[in-house]
Amino acid sequence: MKSRAVFLSLIAALASAFAAAPAAERPNIVLCMADDQGWGDIGHRDPKLKTPVLDEMASSGLRFDRFYAAAPVCSPTRGSVLTGRHPNRFGCFSWGHSLRPQEITLAEVLQKAGYATGHFGKWHLGPVDADSPVNPGHSGFDRWVSAPNFYDNDALMSEGGRVAQHRGESSMIAVDAALPFLRESAAAGKPFFAVIWFGSPHAPHQGSAELNALYPDEPRGKQNFYAEMTGIDRAMGKLREALKAMGAAENTLLWYNSDNGALPVGSTGGLSGKKGDLGEGGIRVPAMIEWPARIKAPRVTEVPASTVDIYPTALAAAGVALPENQPPLDGIDLSPLLDGQMESRPQPLGFWVHPTGGISTPSEKILAQALADQQAGGTGAVADPRSGTDFASTKKQYPEDEFPGPAAWIDGDWKLAVGGKRKGGGAPGLYHLKDDPTEKNDLSAKEPERAEAMAKQLAAWRASVARSLNGKDY
Repeated sequence: MKSRAVFLSLIAALASAFAAAPAAERPNIVLCMADDQGWGDIGHRDPKLKTPVLDEMASSGLRFDRFYAAAPVCSPTRGSVLTGRHPNRFGCFSWGHSLRPQEITLAEVLQKAGYATGHFGKWHLGPVDADSPVNPGHSGFDRWVSAPNFYDNDALMSEGGRVAQHRGESSMIAVDAALPFLRESAAAGKPFFAVIWFGSPHAPHQGSAELNALYPDEPRGKQNFYAEMTGIDRAMGKLREALKAMGAAENTLLWYNSDNGALPVGSTGGLSGKKGDLGEGGIRVPAMIEWPARIKAPRVTEVPASTVDIYPTALAAAGVALPENQPPLDGIDLSPLLDGQMESRPQPLGFWVHPTGGISTPSEKILAQALADQQAGGTGAVADPRSGTDFASTKKQYPEDEFPGPAAWIDGDWKLAVGGKRKGGGAPGLYHLKDDPTEKNDLSAKEPERAEAMAKQLAAWRASVARSLNGKDY
């Protein structure tokens, strides 16, 4: 017993020493995300596409070849990044739906741990007016320059609840807004957590004249799409160079991914399905991590990983424990994968598209109305389609034994799809993704026991998600 007490005292002392470590020793964390970039929409998979910076990141850091968005559309995936939870757990069913204020966000946890926190670019998890309980400021971000949805060139943005005009190429707007925050934090010796969410290449596509000129042989629609992807690439290049210039690149975890699969104008890289469905082309997305202090040699991994993993992995990287009141997570800490010590994923990934529809939130219209109100002497409050919503409400209850809508369960190389036709993503069935990434060969008749076992696991997981949805985690 005495030796155990000594051991526990030693552990406590080490933990205390770590907590008191200088801020400069803690990694900065920067999360970047494209809007509708498909798995094939990157230069090393599409030779016509000019993305040299993203290609360099993919070849110099950790590249994920089986990285999944938690949902096949935008808002739910964004919620999964900030919570580590499947978005149906908090009612973020589709585009335009929001966080619940009760959710614990990555920004809130890191903010309490002493990080400077900032959000820049697309929010799409609730209104961005100053009074919204689910705006970035009320979700853990000290500074925010944000749009309620995707945005294009010369965009209006909400700066802490006040609307301002920003000039320039869409993706560069977000990086230019973030750089003063990064520099000030670095100069103050304070670790920073920055979320930079681009509005591209979401339709309608608006390439700049300079970037369109890089694709003279492409039809106009494709030209604008490619130009927006190259715009993201150049913005990422400016961000990386700025991190180097401020001496922060070595100890910054820089994570890049997309929020869902490809648009019709984009590329799935040959995978089935597209944005909006649970085929691989709807949820498998480009992803990569640079962190030179820890990822010292380039690697490519085929271990399945997801946006739900970002929350626990980022906290582990920062040396910050999960909150005591942490609700159930769907993500796992990928630290062993960063260190080259994870050869397979220890738990499956669940996907579920609830049939609840999306909510239209036109960013430019919303912010233009707010700006007009400001200029007329008002507060800038605007009738966002979600204004007046009780975002915290869990009064509406959902069945915990009936699960409408398509779903999927990925366990290693196996994927079970259930719940009806998946918009081009193939029929329900059991697929071996390593041998059949296009999901053409249903193996459920040949592997009935595996299919049955996976179906039971998926049903149990959906029951857990439904309990969370009904507010039983709070």
